[in-house]
Amino acid sequence: MAQAYLHRIATAVPEYDVHEPFVAFVQESLTDRRTRVLFQRISAKSGIHHRYCCLPVQEYLLSGGKTQFQDNESGLFHSTGHRMKLFEQCAPLLARKALDALDTSAEERSRIRHVLVTCCTGFYAPGLDFDIVDHLKLPGSTERILLGFMGCYAAINALKVARHIVRSDRESLVLIVNLELTTLHFHEAQELNEAIASLLFGDGCAACLVGAEPRGLALESFHALRIENSSDMITWRVGDLGFDMFLSGQVPKEIAKEFRGKKAAIAGDEPCDLWAVHPGGRAILDAVENGLELPPQALEASRQVLSSFGNMSSASVMFVLERLMRQAESGQRGCAMAFGPGMTAETMRFSAV
Repeated sequence: MAQAYLHRIATAVPEYDVHEPFVAFVQESLTDRRTRVLFQRISAKSGIHHRYCCLPVQEYLLSGGKTQFQDNESGLFHSTGHRMKLFEQCAPLLARKALDALDTSAEERSRIRHVLVTCCTGFYAPGLDFDIVDHLKLPGSTERILLGFMGCYAAINALKVARHIVRSDRESLVLIVNLELTTLHFHEAQELNEAIASLLFGDGCAACLVGAEPRGLALESFHALRIENSSDMITWRVGDLGFDMFLSGQVPKEIAKEFRGKKAAIAGDEPCDLWAVHPGGRAILDAVENGLELPPQALEASRQVLSSFGNMSSASVMFVLERLMRQAESGQRGCAMAFGPGMTAETMRFSAV
């Protein structure tokens, strides 16, 4: 049967490291002492040391003054419409940074006939897909697909679609861009679950090529696993002051319970050497490790990405795969997975060529 391969991945983040300023700002904003103590405890154990933002907000946050997410006159947080304007300004810049790092040759660009974009943090039209086509000077006939508002597991679905395309059109290359500007939806919160979102999320972009030539990672199979009675545990909705994330504290427990005893069903009967697990948070990675009974070093690449960049939604698992591709040896088998609204785990089996 025809096969598809992930040839290479390039990643990019904005220049502004905002993890510590964000944490300090939220810590000072919380009025309830118990919530403040819990947030401080969770922050210290988060395993996150850096996160990046498309806006230079550090000096605003650290000074205790208004942030760039607030109106200068009223002090109120900006509307969703204003945030979408910021997305339209910032997203193409970050996409170009990742595309330039991917460094496609003229021959490769001549074979890119499909562009897939995943994003759940901003929209405009004509959109990011047009900006990508224009930046690479691809023909106007290039087919474009947006996988929008799917959350953190969208990159796995994009790879799945790319595999279908390549298996039916062996001469084509598929370009995938996973871009998220999660920090645009920052707003002051008093509930612990909302505050944690300000602790976890950062901006990032990944770009990759999928084609029929046998190099990189062979995309072998995909599987979606929906956890019953949990659809309200991860939600992502459009609000008046940005998009509103809800992440239940029960998510790690449900993942660990669902995965227990299902390692073979998820990763296959053969030994799995490489694990690319979406770094949704330290507790998420611990749950996967415990549920699948993995050795501590199995999720090292995911923990490194979490530490260096935080949770970048759909781009995150691609950052992990990019790290694994650097060290993968021919013949090694792997499993990638990401979680999102549903609550659903999208998984992918792959092998190094």
